Amino acid sequence: MKHSLEVADVFRAFGPAYREAHELPLRHLRVMRAIEICRTAELGGHLDQCDHCGTVRISYNSCRNRHCPKCQCLEKERWLEAREKDLLPTPYFHVVFTLPERLRPLALGNQQVVYSLFFKSVSETLTELARGCCFANYFDLNFLIKLKFANCFEGSWFSSPLYF
Repeated sequence: MKHSLEVADVFRAFGPAYREAHELPLRHLRVMRAIEICRTAELGGHLDQCDHCGTVRISYNSCRNRHCPKCQCLEKERWLEAREKDLLPTPYFHVVFTLPERLRPLALGNQQVVYSLFFKSVSETLTELARGCCFANYFDLNFLIKLKFANCFEGSWFSSPLYF
C-alpha cells in the first residue's frame, strides 16, 4: 500500500519549528499535538488477529479530536451523504466568506455580536445577487460585502478600511 502524506506527517516534520517561530493559542497547540500522536504507539493500541489466516497486526488508538482528519473522516462522509439527500436538482455554488484577520480578536470576545453582523452582511449581499443585481466579477462582489460589513461598524472605533 502506498503511503500518502497526511496532516500528521506535516505537523510532525514542521510543527516544532513552526511552534518555535509563532506564538499559538493553547487550543491550537492541543489540536496539533492530538493530530501528531493520533493512531501512534503514544496513544496505545491493541492487537487484531485474522480469524482465517492468523495474521496479527497492531491497531493504534485514535485521538478522537474533532479537528483530526483521520478521526473525523467517517463522520464527514456520513454528514456529506446526509446533506446530499437534501439537495435539489439544480446547480450549486460553494461560497466562502471569511472574517478579516484584524477582526478575529474582537470576534473571539464578542462572538454573538460580530458574527451576527457578519452573517447579516453576507445575507444581504447574497439576497441582492439573487434579486438580479449584476456584478462584473468576483472583485465587485467582494467590494459589496466589504461595504456592507464596514457599514456595521460605522461610527465605531473601527474606522480604517476592511480588506478581505
